[in-house]
Amino acid sequence: MYRPISTLLLLGTCTYAFGQGTFTLKSADLGGQATMQQVYDGFGCTGANTSPQLAWSNPPEGTKSYAVTMYDPDAPTGSGWWHWVVFDLPGSIMTLPTGAGTNGKTDLPTGAVQSITDFGTAGYGGPCPPPGHGAHQYIITVYALDLEKLGLDAKASAPMVGFNLHQHTLAKASLVFYYGR
Repeated sequence: MYRPISTLLLLGTCTYAFGQGTFTLKSADLGGQATMQQVYDGFGCTGANTSPQLAWSNPPEGTKSYAVTMYDPDAPTGSGWWHWVVFDLPGSIMTLPTGAGTNGKTDLPTGAVQSITDFGTAGYGGPCPPPGHGAHQYIITVYALDLEKLGLDAKASAPMVGFNLHQHTLAKASLVFYYGR
């Protein structure tokens, strides 16, 4: 009996020690539900289409840049819907202010690239599920990458960016929020 208890104590200590440094994503703007501030302005939606504030902490050693995506797996397309794709964020940046991804704003760091979303344009496109389709989940993910530049431009599709992200991801952290109409 002595051995299993000591093993459990050791596992508990390791979990506590490692849990303190996990890569984490937070937002002062997001709770469990999107607000009209984040909701898209188009396709029958009348929101402000403003990208949320994001902040991340505890990136893994070797992080040289970041990427941020927003994805709706519940979209009735058979392949989900990409709402936001931004990459080549410098490794020294660990926050994006409210509206940084909104078209016409210049709050992204120099060198950051916003590429094509499923709306057919670059930049943030907020939630706007079909009426009566229920609440959709929106997943914002920040990727810690092992290279400074992804080697893509603003014309890159979300799947192409995703393919390249997965080749260079050291860690990722996500937030989930919901919206329905």
